Amino acid sequence: MAQNKNQPTTADVADYLKTVEPDVRREDAIALDALMRRVTGWSPVMWGESMVGYGSYHYRYESGREGDFFATGFGPRKASLSIYIMPGYTDYGPILDRLGKHKTGKSCLYVNRLSDVDLDVLAELIQAGLDDLGRTWPVSPS
Repeated sequence: MAQNKNQPTTADVADYLKTVEPDVRREDAIALDALMRRVTGWSPVMWGESMVGYGSYHYRYESGREGDFFATGFGPRKASLSIYIMPGYTDYGPILDRLGKHKTGKSCLYVNRLSDVDLDVLAELIQAGLDDLGRTWPVSPS
């Protein structure tokens, strides 16, 4: 079976965050790293070249596919911050309704700027996603 494209690396997260462009995206990425460290209590790990992950879990589907992935994290993309916090098992509508300006994908939250959202609600959403994930797969700290 094919492995996940993104695997944990030994690259330094702080060094990576210093390279994020433009300036506003770099500042938001550094602030989001601090928020995720506070919520999770874990140190970040680079996954692939551009994803910052916190914690990890091993999954195994009925199909036999299995692998490892970070429990929560983000990628500072040019267009927006891609925040990976929702494992897709629960309806987070009540929290998202209070978050502020955002878009969602299956397990991803897209935010143009952190100033567009309520950071306390984002912290609540990160924790809710971790709690939900932990009910399905054992989560390990990083």
